[in-house]
Amino acid sequence: MERRGPVGWLVFHRPAAANAMDARMMEELEWAWRELDDDPAVRVIVNTGDGHAFQTGLDVAQLARDPDALREQSRRTKRFELRFTAWHNEVWKPVIAAVNGVCAGGGLHFVADADIVIASSDATFVDPHVSVGQASVYETIALAKKSPMESVLRMAFVGRHERLSAARAYELGICSQVVDPPERLSAEAQALGELIARNSPAALAHTKRALWGALERVAR
Repeated sequence: MERRGPVGWLVFHRPAAANAMDARMMEELEWAWRELDDDPAVRVIVNTGDGHAFQTGLDVAQLARDPDALREQSRRTKRFELRFTAWHNEVWKPVIAAVNGVCAGGGLHFVADADIVIASSDATFVDPHVSVGQASVYETIALAKKSPMESVLRMAFVGRHERLSAARAYELGICSQVVDPPERLSAEAQALGELIARNSPAALAHTKRALWGALERVAR
């Protein structure tokens, strides 16, 4: 976690593992979101990744090596009690996902549940679940609330055999801005966060509650 003026940053920091979520990261995510949301100096939160990947979902290497370490997260998944994203943790401050590279599988949680998504021009989106014998459920259902159903189905059905480019994600409404050159992503996310932070925190929180609440009711 970092704080840059009114903008809090939550950064996935396992670059050697393409920022895949191990048991420790999963546990710390809930705490990190809560700390940033409770800090009155933080008006907006940016979520991004360190290195060449944004987020690549579950650390399958740890799952194979030490399945017991992920037992609690498996229980939460089965009971619909995930605590990965800002939405899961009822964070009412605006959240910007700054997608800096590969976003795969469980990483799509953070895209689907962000309020605003911006992406570097070299970012890619892929859902490999069906390619490894798993159903694509949580992430794609959430994406389908905000993006065209057919495009979400295509990504889910094709699996790892096709990646969505940042430009195509922009066309489909998955992200609202493509940043070129990619090195400008952090600066653009910070600038956007500071622009939003100029507004009333209470009004922002009430607006977020109203809009997301309406989206949830429509989705039912």
